[in-house]
Amino acid sequence: MSWTAEIDDGAHTIGRWLIDRASRSPRRAAIDDRGVITDYQTLARRAGDLATKLRESGYGSGHRIATVSGNSTDQVVVFFACALAGVALVPLSWRLTPRELSDVMLRSAPTLVLIDDEHAALAREALQALREQPAAAEMGTTGIEREVPMASQPVAHRPVHDDDPLLVIFTSGTESSPKGVVLTHANCFWNNLALAQALPLTHDDVVLAVLPQFHIAAWNCQPLLAWWVGATVVLERSFQPSRALSLIEERGVTAMMGVPTLYSLMVADSQWEHANLSSLRLALVGGSTMPTSLQQVWTDRGIPLTQGYGLTEASPNVLHLSAAESNAHRGAVGRPYPHVSVLLVDVDSGLALDGEATGELWVRGPSIFAGYLGDAEATERATTDGWLRTGDLVARDGEGVFRVVDRLKDIFISGGENVAPSEVEYALTLHPLIEDAAVIGVADAVWGERGVAFVVPVAGATLSADEVLAHARSNLASFKVPVRVDIVSDLPRTAIEKLARSRLRDAATELSERAQS
Repeated sequence: MSWTAEIDDGAHTIGRWLIDRASRSPRRAAIDDRGVITDYQTLARRAGDLATKLRESGYGSGHRIATVSGNSTDQVVVFFACALAGVALVPLSWRLTPRELSDVMLRSAPTLVLIDDEHAALAREALQALREQPAAAEMGTTGIEREVPMASQPVAHRPVHDDDPLLVIFTSGTESSPKGVVLTHANCFWNNLALAQALPLTHDDVVLAVLPQFHIAAWNCQPLLAWWVGATVVLERSFQPSRALSLIEERGVTAMMGVPTLYSLMVADSQWEHANLSSLRLALVGGSTMPTSLQQVWTDRGIPLTQGYGLTEASPNVLHLSAAESNAHRGAVGRPYPHVSVLLVDVDSGLALDGEATGELWVRGPSIFAGYLGDAEATERATTDGWLRTGDLVARDGEGVFRVVDRLKDIFISGGENVAPSEVEYALTLHPLIEDAAVIGVADAVWGERGVAFVVPVAGATLSADEVLAHARSNLASFKVPVRVDIVSDLPRTAIEKLARSRLRDAATELSERAQS
């Protein structure tokens, strides 16, 4: 069927991007998935057919479809089918343990869960832990694209609107427990319009996409823009530094996005010195600030990295520093993207700050999220009069360039993944011999930050660091597992019995440095 009539109601709906591009560039390669090429016409046909089946089976506005899948063409098909049908896609992390995955399934309440072969065992175990299990199906042409189970609560068909949810991305973000960030079609439209104006792509570009598709950056930092303009996305299942270096040369990659850890691992790879990177013109950095020494290594290869700053709640792009300015503003994260307004607010007084200043960064604009899924209180805490409070302490210089100074929240970032100490602490205290626990993020040369845990055993119990780590590995995703454990008799507290994290931070840093010496 033709989807033109279905998408005209929403000027900013994302499904129309694929339909429009397929009509203009039907035979251009949209996706290169490990050597399997899918052109725009085929991608649009598969997505449109699946969208039709979803609607005929009662799926539509208000429904959510979750996926447990590695990066794949099949998941891109599901994304665009959901966009065309007015269903929100919830791509869930395959890095989680069954316990963690079951928790986010419960929070997201999907009507349907789609699973790929590689992660079937994980997904099934997580589903079995739920009291009420949603329908589940396999990904791909022999699964969901062939037959769609009927929706348990069918909804009436209507055209897709700009403010309909498009994606629900789970993140630890500005608070501790994982929350579903609701991003609408309009949020993603404006985010990509800003990206197109600041760091444009053309139909001749080849984008290397290695970030996992349960992250917003895997959609809104180049891939969606690439599909809007008719470029080719080289879609990798996972990141392998030697393969990434080879692909840049073999596929003529012109653009990519990664966290500092990815760029560091590529430099450390044995192929680095001999790799031909001459096609790469735009290398975007996000997740955390690039160390200046690593920035220089890439600059010496003729590829100045473009630093960015963002957060899932902002879809995610907020600030960027052009490669041309990287030498003049080392360690900075740049200026606001088009259509993004920022404000520095004094932490103590709450007053807006002008000129050169340091304060909490607030963000406003059409790409700011619609709220946390099912959590109005958390949404209210994170926003003020339309401004998103980032929880990051940021300095602005006389030229209007911003630099991240510190985080006002306890979240730390390991390999581009947000880690909430309270979430790790809760998992540790599930051990019957652990009375209390505290986790602090410390600097790490490769991963940016790693966690150090301080654990208080139950009175009279004997507990080893190895036992704690084994317990952590069975209850936490690998990036959340502390790199070191210190068994202590008690944890420092303030006068009002709050955990004194500042006192533990020095001890954690000393413990980490001693272990590395």
